[in-house]
Amino acid sequence: MPRRSDYRRAVVPPENLLAFTLAALVLIVIPGPSVLFTIGRALALGRTGGLLSVLGNALGLLPIILLVALGVGGVVAQSVVLFAIVRIAGAGYLMFLGVQAIRHRHRAATASASVAPRSHRRQLAEGFTVGVTNPKTIAFFVAVLPQFVDLDAGAVPLQMIELGLVFFVIALISDGAWALAAAAARTWFGRSPKRIATLSAVGGGMMIGLGGVLLVTGSKH
Repeated sequence: MPRRSDYRRAVVPPENLLAFTLAALVLIVIPGPSVLFTIGRALALGRTGGLLSVLGNALGLLPIILLVALGVGGVVAQSVVLFAIVRIAGAGYLMFLGVQAIRHRHRAATASASVAPRSHRRQLAEGFTVGVTNPKTIAFFVAVLPQFVDLDAGAVPLQMIELGLVFFVIALISDGAWALAAAAARTWFGRSPKRIATLSAVGGGMMIGLGGVLLVTGSKH
């Protein structure tokens, strides 16, 4: 059983932490599925909906980080069946959100650019569901986090949680910036209800396309 002193010194070495931070920054800043989801939601729902979706999506990382640190994430990533279930569920939910955005595009056009037609709790919950069912995040954490852990420092799960939280903060800031940028474009186009409806449909289409891409690209796991 690890001693209490092991947990006190169980911090990721500065050089490992810096290397992971740079790697995470590059991965997050480069537009990928998370960025496309963020832009799609901001275009469809506006600034508030976009930011709440970003927060929910980031919060969805926390259970994954904890499960990976405890070893459960590795089981999911290595199981073809379990990984496929998570992948299909996540992709299907993204496509569902996209369809909803297209269906309700005219309702969005009558709303303020900063007020979305859905409740804040629902927007947050939808973002969380997308984040927690993202199979690529599970695979990333399982493959990458252990490489930056110092076994000699002790309490490996705590080190992995520390690295995961660094990823969480960077993702929250970066995706938030993308959401604000997309929402600003929506506001600029918002002088015309027809253009807002079109933007909402475009955002929905992006989410449907993203769901389809995740479904296809993950089929060879």
